[in-house]
Amino acid sequence: MRRHDRLLPAPRSEAVRPLRRRQLHPYPQNIPRARRRVAQLAVDWGHPGTADDAALLASELCTNALLHGCLRDGLFRVETSLTGNALRIAVTDPKGERLPETRPPATDDQFGRGLLIVRALADRWAVEKLTVGKTVWAELDILRCPNAKPAAPPAGFK
Repeated sequence: MRRHDRLLPAPRSEAVRPLRRRQLHPYPQNIPRARRRVAQLAVDWGHPGTADDAALLASELCTNALLHGCLRDGLFRVETSLTGNALRIAVTDPKGERLPETRPPATDDQFGRGLLIVRALADRWAVEKLTVGKTVWAELDILRCPNAKPAAPPAGFK
């Protein structure tokens, strides 16, 4: 079942890999940094087949946070985690009074397709309203390969 366009609490489950969190300033150059980081974590965690989609999801969620959810010099947060069955990318920004929703863009609109891309790529996505701000998250289901070896933890992780 796909969950879209609804305000839903984030499902709570134990992470197989530790949550990776990065606070970023709302500058355009931080979007490719977040995209590369999420893709690298997918590879490091043993799921290179999800890296491209995860990078695109991170890019779209971060762009939305930057364009619609950030305050001047306020940070936004990108969290990546891996559960037993999904890779999750969550982006939190400080503006919660304006929740994202998908809408069909006009042919000549320059913007307005990001959440349509998220909806097409993600197996699940939703918005979680917070006391201050909001989190938009998307999940990609991961395939369980019976002969796959678990990936080693990323360098520097103990």
